[in-house]
Amino acid sequence: MTLGQSHSRQAKDRSLTAEQLEAFEKEFAARPANRLMQNAVTQTSVDDIALDRRIVTAADHSVSHHLDDWKVTNQKKSGRCWMFAGLNLLRVGAARELGVKDFEFSQNYVLWWDKFERANHFLESIVETSDRDVDDRTVAHLLGDPISDGGQWNMFVALVAKHGLVPKSAMPETDSSSATGPMNRALKSLLRRGARDLRRLAAEGPEAQRAHKHEVLAAVHRVLSIHLGTPPRQFLWQWRDKDQEFHRDGWLTPAEFAAAYVRIPLDEYVCLVHDPRESSPVGRTFTVEHLGNVVEAPPVVYLNVGMDLLKRLSVAAVVGGEPVWFGCDVGRMMRADLGLWDADLFDYEAVYDASFELDKAARLVHHETQMTHAMLFTGVDVVDGAPRRWRVENSWGDEKADKGFWTMNDSWFGEHVFEVAVRRSALPPELAAALDEPPIVLPAWDPMGALAD
Repeated sequence: MTLGQSHSRQAKDRSLTAEQLEAFEKEFAARPANRLMQNAVTQTSVDDIALDRRIVTAADHSVSHHLDDWKVTNQKKSGRCWMFAGLNLLRVGAARELGVKDFEFSQNYVLWWDKFERANHFLESIVETSDRDVDDRTVAHLLGDPISDGGQWNMFVALVAKHGLVPKSAMPETDSSSATGPMNRALKSLLRRGARDLRRLAAEGPEAQRAHKHEVLAAVHRVLSIHLGTPPRQFLWQWRDKDQEFHRDGWLTPAEFAAAYVRIPLDEYVCLVHDPRESSPVGRTFTVEHLGNVVEAPPVVYLNVGMDLLKRLSVAAVVGGEPVWFGCDVGRMMRADLGLWDADLFDYEAVYDASFELDKAARLVHHETQMTHAMLFTGVDVVDGAPRRWRVENSWGDEKADKGFWTMNDSWFGEHVFEVAVRRSALPPELAAALDEPPIVLPAWDPMGALAD
């Protein structure tokens, strides 16, 4: 075979040919099931066709341990699930302390400080990497999304520790806190322009860079204040309890309010993850480069554990009377109108006559999954000592599921839940000790650095 013939053969092997297309079309047409599915899916949503009616029919939304007797919140058109879930966890104790049935901390207040702190965090990362080419993978990752709404448990704790909290009445929602797109667009443009200028100033040294950073942050402050309002430095706090008795605590700072009404020790909580990749040993801590919001806060650290322990500690917390903050890949096997998750909720293989099998580790490695959303476990159904289903407080309003409380079958937990926040004291001694070991540093683009939104 000549060189020319070899190249011709290779090109034919690589290219789609008319013969292949004809064979595929004949194969498709030869099977009545394919034509049946074509007729169905061209007229109806594929999820309606693939929905496994047996799972829907068998779904029972009752649970043996049920904590919530409050209303759900609504993050609306924003990616604030992680802070909503965190504030929803804290409001349980605050409502009891205040003697009210429903209470909300200001999500807008936390959003303002997260955006401002995160802008500073991004600009510091740009200064740190300003000696690298702009197409360096880490720099490209930073510039790809300078400031988003999503976050992690440790980032929530860092904001509360530094800036405190206020009630929703002291800094209510605005149009932009409920729909962050236009504000984020302006912030991203400001920060990318700032990144360009900071990189150009690298030759003049850190002093020149940080002087310019101050100018960028001043512009960020203006944008945030225009869109979200100005965070209160203090406010007059008074309320009526569920018995209509009037109370007044007087003028409080956000730090004083948090100290009075956050009833759980946030600094005791640790983040456990289930990362089954071969490169991620169980019992080790991990952190991700350039992940965070508050520059001086402790780094975002995860402890990798087995799924059985993740479930066991979550069950123990809920049975013990405390909701659990968790992160997951929310859109998998989810039926929104039913408020239901199950690992086998949709039978796509039957529709397409194709295998979609990838285990959790392979999905992480091949970019098929990552954490996308954070919520609260507020109930669990325990049968013979094992969880069967979970009750979930979502932050998508009260129009779906049980007035906004969803049902997660335990099969889904194992496949699509990635992390939970629990008390360090609940860990076995060897894992508690592992938290003190230096973490393995993952690159900025690792899927375990994904932000829940």
